[in-house]
Amino acid sequence: MATTPKPRVRVPKSAAAGEVIVLKTLISHEMESGQRKDKDGKTIPRKIINKFTCEFNGQPVFSCDLDPAISANPYFEFSAKVTESGTFKLTWVDDDGSVYTDEQKIEVA
Repeated sequence: MATTPKPRVRVPKSAAAGEVIVLKTLISHEMESGQRKDKDGKTIPRKIINKFTCEFNGQPVFSCDLDPAISANPYFEFSAKVTESGTFKLTWVDDDGSVYTDEQKIEVA
């Protein structure tokens, strides 16, 4: 892959206690399924983001396992109820063992 996968995350900067917020994530990644062949007829090795997790202050919020059928640049949108200020930690794990993370803070009033 020509570039390093780059996660992009949108989390509101603030929320009211007990509010349900929407988190949006996108990671730039080619997601090679391992089923295509190159111009010489050799199989291109599988390289996908195979796991995504989101934690808030160390507690799990959302997670999923991904399969080769997922499209390039996987996008996730999900909700979370926030009762206190804290940090969302988002993690993407690649087949080659690479781990990409992003942290976003939110203030709860």
